[in-house]
Amino acid sequence: MTRNSTGYNYDIQGQQYSSYRQTDPRIEEYVHKALGSAKTVLNVGAGGGSYEPKDRYVVAVEPSATMRAQRIQHNKAPAVIGTADHLPFDDYSFDASMATLTVHHWPNLEQGLTELRRVTRDQVVIMTYDPDALDVFWNSHYFRELVEVERSRYPRIEKISEILGGRTEIIPVPIPLDCVDGFQEAFYGRPEAFLQKEVRQAQSAWGFLSEEEENRLVKRLEDELNSGMWDKKFGEHRTMSRFNGALRLVVSTPTN
Repeated sequence: MTRNSTGYNYDIQGQQYSSYRQTDPRIEEYVHKALGSAKTVLNVGAGGGSYEPKDRYVVAVEPSATMRAQRIQHNKAPAVIGTADHLPFDDYSFDASMATLTVHHWPNLEQGLTELRRVTRDQVVIMTYDPDALDVFWNSHYFRELVEVERSRYPRIEKISEILGGRTEIIPVPIPLDCVDGFQEAFYGRPEAFLQKEVRQAQSAWGFLSEEEENRLVKRLEDELNSGMWDKKFGEHRTMSRFNGALRLVVSTPTN
């Protein structure tokens, strides 16, 4: 089934990632509000720099050379080479830290989150997906195998909160119809996007399926789009201004 049993390789599979995964300004508002008044921010698993605040001092950490190069191409500050589980910073070096749609890639979630808490004085902001809410999205009717891959990768929200400790707030993040960050739920009202190989390549879960299985799932959706069946079942999504899916912010603040 899997073409990549150890994880999504951004150096190989992420060549065009930043072209399809960009900062959506509506989602950005949630992230920046969660960062509060922090003046210094650490972004771990920073990728191409999506959601980094422009009005704060940001230090990015990113292990992939391909993603670090894309930061430079998009006029972002260079990233430190590193991983979440061994951050090269002293304790409490930053007012706040953030990790955006990345924790499901980390080999050691507990060590990575513990490191984030160690180097952060105030809030740690994690953008992730709630694995218990994945069936809300219609793709579970067409891409069941893909959804199960996602469910197995995403850490439970309760687990993230437990590791970070302190006072935790879970914030559901609604997704706008014209979302420019090309994760799966971003296309809830634009199903034809999944027929584009480039769009799927910017969604890491597809990298865990064989090419044969990927083609089979996409064909299932394509057939129902062509027949009009998708619109009969889910057509109302095309005009929904917001979609409440599985996207969450986990905001952890120390209690002492």
